[in-house]
Amino acid sequence: MHVLIVKTSSMGDVLHTLPALTDAMQAIPGIRFDWVVEENFAQIPSWHPAVDKVLPVAIRRWRKHWFGSQQREERVRLKRELQSRHYDVVIDAQGLIKSAALVTRLARGVKHGQDSRSAREPFASWWYDQRHEIDKKQHAVERTRELFAKSLGYEKPQTQGDYAIAAHFLRDVPQDIPPYLVFLHATTRDNKHWPESHWRELIGMLQPAGLRIKLPWGAEHEHQRAQRLAEGFDYVEVLPKLTLEAIARELAGAKAVVSVDTGLSHLTAALDRPNITLYGPTDPGLIGGYGQNQQALCPPQGNSMSDISAEAVAERLETFLG
Repeated sequence: MHVLIVKTSSMGDVLHTLPALTDAMQAIPGIRFDWVVEENFAQIPSWHPAVDKVLPVAIRRWRKHWFGSQQREERVRLKRELQSRHYDVVIDAQGLIKSAALVTRLARGVKHGQDSRSAREPFASWWYDQRHEIDKKQHAVERTRELFAKSLGYEKPQTQGDYAIAAHFLRDVPQDIPPYLVFLHATTRDNKHWPESHWRELIGMLQPAGLRIKLPWGAEHEHQRAQRLAEGFDYVEVLPKLTLEAIARELAGAKAVVSVDTGLSHLTAALDRPNITLYGPTDPGLIGGYGQNQQALCPPQGNSMSDISAEAVAERLETFLG
C-alpha cells in the first residue's frame, strides 16, 4: 500500500504526525508513504523509516509572489509530481483550505480527511472523498493517530505514540563526549520569550553542576541574544548556525533541554530527550510536548513568562540531572 500524506506545516504539527506513521507501519506490513511538506521542514519526514519520498512545497513563499514565473513553474512541477502515480489513499492531515485546495485536490487517489466539525477550517472537508469525525478533546498527536487509523482501517493503539526517529540520530551520538544541556531560547512571539535576565540567572545557578550549556540560534537577532546570554560564562557555547538535522543531532546527545514554546521543543520530545518547556500565554494541554520525560512549567498565576522563576526551572532540572 502506498499513501500520500499532506501535512505541510508548522514544525510542531509535522513532528506530531510521525507517531501515526509508526502505528500504520506496525498495523499494515509493507506500507510506504510519500509526504507533501513545506520546504523549510522537508528534512523531518525523511527521518522516519516508512517514508519513501518527500515532496517539498512553498505555499508560504508562493503567496508573496503568486503570479511570478518561478512560482508558477514550481506549482506546475508539483502538480506533475503529485499526479505521476495513483495512491491507494491520500490523507490530508492539515485540515486547512489552502492545503486541501492547492495540494490534496490535485492528488490521484481516494482522499481522506477530517469532517467539517473536526477540521481546523470546516470548508477544507469539501475536497475529501471520505470524511472522518475526530475527537478534538485530545492531544494533537492522538488526533492525527485517530485520523490515520480511520483512514487506513485499523484500530488506533492505546499505547503512547512512537515518533520512530530517535534511532536515526542516536546511532551517531559519540559515547565519550562530556554531558551537556541545550537551552532553546528562541521563539516567534514576544510574549512566549523568557526574560534574558532569567536565562542568565539559571545559567549561573548551574555552574556547580559542571555541565556545558549549548545555545542554538536561527536568525541574527537570536544569535545576538545567545551571545548576550553566554557573556561571562566560559561553560556556555554559542553554536554556529546549523541545519535542522544538525540541531537535531545536538538535541539527541543532550542530557536535558530547557526550552520555550517553539518547534524545536517538539523536536526534543520526538527525540525522547528530557525536556522542560516553559509556557506562558499558550496552553500546553492539547499541543504541548508529547513523549517521554516531557515536563511543562507554567507561571504560578496568570500567563506572564517573567513569573516563571529560574529557581523553579533549576528545581525541575534536578530531577533529570540526578
